[in-house]
Amino acid sequence: MSVQLSDFEGLLEELGDQSAEILEANWHEATRVFTPRGLQSYLDAAVGLKSLGRGVDLVISFIESAPIVAKEIGEQAVPDLHSVAIKMYSRTSSEVIALVFSTAPIAANRLGEIDLFKAYLGLLNNLVAKAPRAIRPFLKNLDVLLGQLTLGGLRRWTTWGVSAYRDDFDAQIEYFSLESEQAKAILKQEQRGVLFVNIQRRLNMYLRSLWGRDFFIRPTSGDYETREGYRPYIEHYFIHLPDAFDDFKPSEDADKDSIVPGMDVYRASSAHAAAHIVFSPYDENGAEELSNLQRLMIGVIEDARVEQLSVEKFPGMKQLWIKLLPADVNLNDGLQPILDRMARALLDDSYEDDHFLVVDARKQFFAAQDRILDAEISREIGLNLSQQILNSDIVLNSSNDKYSNIYRDDNRCLWQSPDYIEEGHELLPGEVQQVRKYVSLMEMVNAVEVPNAGDDAQEIWVLNTEFFPYEDNGISWNEMEGKEPISSPVHYHEWDYQTQLERPGWVTLLEKRPKSGDTEVIDEILERHKPLVRRLKALIEAVQPQGLVRQRKVEDGDEIDLNEAINAMIDIRRGVQPDPRIGIRTTLQIRDLSVILLVDLSESTNDPLPAAKSNFSVNLDKKIKSESDLKEDNQPTILDLSREAAALMADAMDKIGDPFAIHGFDSNGRHDVEYYRFKDFDEDYDDKAKAHLAGMTGQLSTRMGAAIRHAGSLLNERGTSKKILFLLTDGEPADNDENDPQYLRFDTKRAVEELAREGVNTFCLTLDPHADEYVSRIFGAQNFLILDDVARLPEKLPELYLSLTK
Repeated sequence: MSVQLSDFEGLLEELGDQSAEILEANWHEATRVFTPRGLQSYLDAAVGLKSLGRGVDLVISFIESAPIVAKEIGEQAVPDLHSVAIKMYSRTSSEVIALVFSTAPIAANRLGEIDLFKAYLGLLNNLVAKAPRAIRPFLKNLDVLLGQLTLGGLRRWTTWGVSAYRDDFDAQIEYFSLESEQAKAILKQEQRGVLFVNIQRRLNMYLRSLWGRDFFIRPTSGDYETREGYRPYIEHYFIHLPDAFDDFKPSEDADKDSIVPGMDVYRASSAHAAAHIVFSPYDENGAEELSNLQRLMIGVIEDARVEQLSVEKFPGMKQLWIKLLPADVNLNDGLQPILDRMARALLDDSYEDDHFLVVDARKQFFAAQDRILDAEISREIGLNLSQQILNSDIVLNSSNDKYSNIYRDDNRCLWQSPDYIEEGHELLPGEVQQVRKYVSLMEMVNAVEVPNAGDDAQEIWVLNTEFFPYEDNGISWNEMEGKEPISSPVHYHEWDYQTQLERPGWVTLLEKRPKSGDTEVIDEILERHKPLVRRLKALIEAVQPQGLVRQRKVEDGDEIDLNEAINAMIDIRRGVQPDPRIGIRTTLQIRDLSVILLVDLSESTNDPLPAAKSNFSVNLDKKIKSESDLKEDNQPTILDLSREAAALMADAMDKIGDPFAIHGFDSNGRHDVEYYRFKDFDEDYDDKAKAHLAGMTGQLSTRMGAAIRHAGSLLNERGTSKKILFLLTDGEPADNDENDPQYLRFDTKRAVEELAREGVNTFCLTLDPHADEYVSRIFGAQNFLILDDVARLPEKLPELYLSLTK
């Protein structure tokens, strides 16, 4: 919202009318997926493509596709996409380059990782150089190809086609169009068992169900030249798994029942890696002084240790892992088969092996069971075993740096320091959890002078009442020395639409004391809107009355209406069918409801309104607003109109007598959602509440789901039969620590659904002209209103409230 397309007038002129129109249509999405630097790079790339002079379709395809690619795998992929187009510039037509752009979102979605996407772009560049006629049919069938092949399989499929039909152009086009039998045969040959992209969500749910926490899984390909190969690995808390796993056969002549499906291999591999993240600490002793053999043996024992700890919690994991550990291995091939059998012996109690190294490893490992939680036993046993190997006649060759278990990672996480810790990560060893302790007055008196106390203190003392010093000057300690008091943190879950699971305690909400402003601001608003106030007064008088209400012309009333009874007897005497509705029903009608007006206070509310739509006037002679509240052109802001609407709505609700509250929120990431109570249910709508409304300020971002859940919890404390939450916002959910716009949309939708099940009706009044794209999916078809003319907000909101609460 803070970056406007109008800020780039010169750029729009360079792009031309048609491209500028497409850019305007995609601007809303682009500003949400790009950082400011990424957005500038995106725009520069579009202008650069325009300067090539190869037609407008090329530019439009890039403008439309780049934000989708950035949303799928990150904005770092967009410069690479632009770069490969420049490299292909002199070797193919603009239509082909436009097709590269338009199909890039398919590749980004199917590959799911930026390194794989870069390798795919390299494949395109090579294909254009070797078989330029093949690139167009290849891209047109990309969705089908990536739906069945890994990146490595795709590379081999294209390489075969280029080599086989280098000089036969017609056959080449037929092959890459998937029309020839040979193309289909090679495609079937390169198909793998299970593709990572098809089961990533299921793996996330699987690990979440085991450990009750989130793990981050990314694909990696062993088909192109990288050091990882097909071995899983863990780096920076990310689990990297191969982009495909075939069904596992223990041996060439294995029967059908012993074959392990590829999905089970993925489960075993991800569960093993997750066990390392949970149980394996970083080895502070370092690995510099250790040989490859020593690190290998320490890793074998550590693998067994974390698997045993996992099996104690989840016994079913044992059978899954055992099926992937070979039992019958030829010992004539160096160290590797011995390690495979050792891995099986340390996990399977029923497995028998008479090799001295396997026997000794098992003996040392099970002798240390009382220290199984201590990772130091892996180092001790591993070093002992490596020395035994050196003293034996076991042949060491190139296989001594690995062993062949398909599902186990390469243990690099044991030796690499975790060089970054994500904010909000669980506490590391040696860290402490800061706690808030509520104390009595005498405890606070005895310990109020605490030298060197700061925000990083382990314990924060809280006194529920104001604390005044011994000097009777009427100024509290908070006012003299303290910081702005806030509530205890409240933690709320969030909904992860990708894993279809809740993230418990993911968001921290803090209630903060609202600032006070000049009450004359609110009085001036009411004075300026006198005609509207008079109209609202008439609407208020027409509101459904309270008290005893007599409803006539009912069949099963509490008493008989004599006039209607006489008319019925007359009809009978006349031979006419009488009206049976001769009763009167007396009911007690009460406006039994509670209402919260929740105002979005994000930074975007400081944006000025278009002058053409603003009928807002400010009396600058009265010192009602400070200069910082007004833009240079003296145009009102969205926040000004939100304040007006809240004041008029509060005046209307106060006259009706409905219990209501006015709250606001903003956010600075998931760890700091700020919540303000300008007027609460048990407070009068007096000068104090008006001062709070006058002091509203716009800042930071809009993490909507947590604020809605908190407002709903406050409404649920009310004993009324009807509970309404009005949300007033100028845009969609967004926050500075979340780049995926769909994530917060789905979470807000989930929050609205949760409140609906609890009997709270949520209604959204939005000022976002682009809200058609998302608001109905979040709040429901009947629970929102898009206000096109923002200047009508002050009159529209109170009228809307009255119509919904009749």
